[in-house]
Amino acid sequence: MSPESALDAAYWQQRYDLGQTGWDAGAITPPLREYFAQLGPPDARRILIPGAGRAYEAEYLHRQGWSQVFVADVAPQPLHDLQQRVPDFPATHLLLQDFFALEPQPPYDLIVEQTFFCALDPALRPDYARQCAHLLRPGGMLMGLLFDTEFSQPGPPFGGTREEYRSYFAPYFEFKHFDTAINSLKPRQGRELFVCLKRK
Repeated sequence: MSPESALDAAYWQQRYDLGQTGWDAGAITPPLREYFAQLGPPDARRILIPGAGRAYEAEYLHRQGWSQVFVADVAPQPLHDLQQRVPDFPATHLLLQDFFALEPQPPYDLIVEQTFFCALDPALRPDYARQCAHLLRPGGMLMGLLFDTEFSQPGPPFGGTREEYRSYFAPYFEFKHFDTAINSLKPRQGRELFVCLKRK
């Protein structure tokens, strides 16, 4: 599947228009909520959630007092939905942009991965790892969930293996945690990796 011909902004906007949003859990997922709880008191760290969808993670962080949370998506609908749910979320932190066109001005301290990687054409995975490293400061963290399974239906979502994923991230990141998530949502239990990677 060519990313230029299929998985573009119009494709994703149509998925929202048709209500075909099976990835949408309707709330922040337990592994991310527990990680955020360990970050300590809110501070000025810059946090990016790419391919954010309806961005329940951004809503959670914002309500906890984190002021430098940014969300990026190519489809306008999910960003609009976040704005409706959280009217005081800064409009300038809603980035209607292609993740691969984002620039680190200034760089981010944390990138949160939640069902974005699996939505990309698999051919873009090496570019995803490179772009995450480009956007993060040295020592910055990439944290989130990756599917550690293959799907029987054509994607998206696209599955994969932890060995495959290691090959993409190893050039840019130190692996702090890279193992099966212990607190996934029930339908995803045993099929997700919780990853916490530190930019070299």
